[in-house]
Amino acid sequence: MTATAEQTPVPYPFNEPDGLGLADAYRQALESPGLIRVQLAYGEPAWLATRYADARLVLGDRRFSRAEALRHDEPRQSEGRQDSGILSMDPPGHTRLRTLVAKAFTVHQVEKLRPAVRALTHELLDGLQEQGPPADLVEDFALPIPVAVICRMLGVPEEDRPRFRVWSDAALSTSSLTAEEFLRSRDELRAYMRVLIEDHRRRPRPDLMTGLIEARDTGDRPDEQELVDLCVGILVAGHETTATQIPNFVHALLDHPDQAELLRERPELIRGAVEELLRFVPLGSGAGFPRYATEDVEVGGTLVRAGEPVLVAVGAANRDALRFDAPGRLDVTRTGVQHLGFGHGVHHCLGAPLARLELQEALEALLVRLPGLHLAGDVAWKNQMLVRGPRVMPVGW
Repeated sequence: MTATAEQTPVPYPFNEPDGLGLADAYRQALESPGLIRVQLAYGEPAWLATRYADARLVLGDRRFSRAEALRHDEPRQSEGRQDSGILSMDPPGHTRLRTLVAKAFTVHQVEKLRPAVRALTHELLDGLQEQGPPADLVEDFALPIPVAVICRMLGVPEEDRPRFRVWSDAALSTSSLTAEEFLRSRDELRAYMRVLIEDHRRRPRPDLMTGLIEARDTGDRPDEQELVDLCVGILVAGHETTATQIPNFVHALLDHPDQAELLRERPELIRGAVEELLRFVPLGSGAGFPRYATEDVEVGGTLVRAGEPVLVAVGAANRDALRFDAPGRLDVTRTGVQHLGFGHGVHHCLGAPLARLELQEALEALLVRLPGLHLAGDVAWKNQMLVRGPRVMPVGW
């Protein structure tokens, strides 16, 4: 065994919020087998998995539980405790709820949205070119795409974006929000969603929320709180990470102009390039939600005892030289990229097909329509958030 629970935990997370670099502490961890002990600002110490094989094991093995986190002082970056709805569940309860939503996010169903997403991206670029540079790539392009798509799919008014953005930011915050402030924000978002659900009950329409309500009211599937939290989760997860990754990908390509030029010359590489960028860009400020061992499990030579939490550093695992050749190099011609950017196992991101489509369309439109795209000022980075990326990104062309 390479480590014991008696090890003194090191402070975590490692990544800095300004920029998209992978912290040296991750690089050092990748050079040694096994897990390391870490301590977040709140909660109990945890094991940290950084290698690809270890990450896949923890994410995919049923001996590791998300639901157990609700019975522990789970490691976390903020004082508030996250009851993450479906993300805090194990099968069969998790399977029951996921099945209700999964059919809306199949590759086949999502592909039907491509013409509308493409039209939206070009409409936004028309507006940018009409107003002229500089523009904020986040507010004027990256954010409107996934917000519009998920709002239309779910049945949420797009004009409410300023309201639910505040609640969404709080849900993903690692800031000094007190537990009371965190819970108040969560309750406000839940109350907002309850009003929308009631409105959909009175006036059904052809959207996902109505479909979930009909399942709730006719099939005894999700209870009322599960229905509310499912809709909240779809709204927040359905726009936040994609809206962050669009400028992240642009920033990475501007740092690698040879790769950007290759994509302009060969746009057929865009789909594979999105997979490579999902591997290359370490999105998280730290590892995601902890998994708790339900029995003793050996992971990469480290014995994880029953009841101990393990965090998975996806950004580090995607840079594991044991899995990827030249992992620190961005290569848009790389093929067969089996990254962990959307997770693995039963909690693999439900909206992955939609995120892929939005990222593909956004990136291709930007590169083809704005060949001279460049930074036109200082990037203001998100801070004290679970995801890293520009909050403001001024660009010209």
